[in-house]
Amino acid sequence: MMQLLEPGSAAPSGLLRELTGEQTSLAARRGVKPLVAAFMKVSCPVCQMTFPYLDQMAAAGTVDFVGIGQDHAGALQSFRSKFQVRFPMLMDTAEDGYPTSNAFGLSHVPTVFLIEPDGEISLVMEGFSKTQMLELGRRAGIDPFLPGEYVPEWKSG
Repeated sequence: MMQLLEPGSAAPSGLLRELTGEQTSLAARRGVKPLVAAFMKVSCPVCQMTFPYLDQMAAAGTVDFVGIGQDHAGALQSFRSKFQVRFPMLMDTAEDGYPTSNAFGLSHVPTVFLIEPDGEISLVMEGFSKTQMLELGRRAGIDPFLPGEYVPEWKSG
């Protein structure tokens, strides 16, 4: 059993594929802003609940976001359309052996990592945590939840 990377760990470079099939890496996505790397599967109901909130935070533009889907390009494009996710999605598929999911020690989705520009992981959210979503929102400079909106405290992935 792999160990999930924790805050303070260095983020792996993360070999992935663009939806076009081109190879890329998480390291290539890092810049001057923190990067949220959100792992998911299109069939995961907790992912379906989480990603629209992530998209709201991404729209603020203060933190970069990338979705990492364990599905094929067509399924990920349909997910983006259905759940109105505008930030980029990359693929980490079974055919490739889930190299990035394994490097991060994933056992469940959604799992979300906040990676600082220096490559250090500063926040890890496994499943859905209202507290950790609020922390991500604080970093992004936006409240991800509407006033009075019911949001569960926690949902397992």
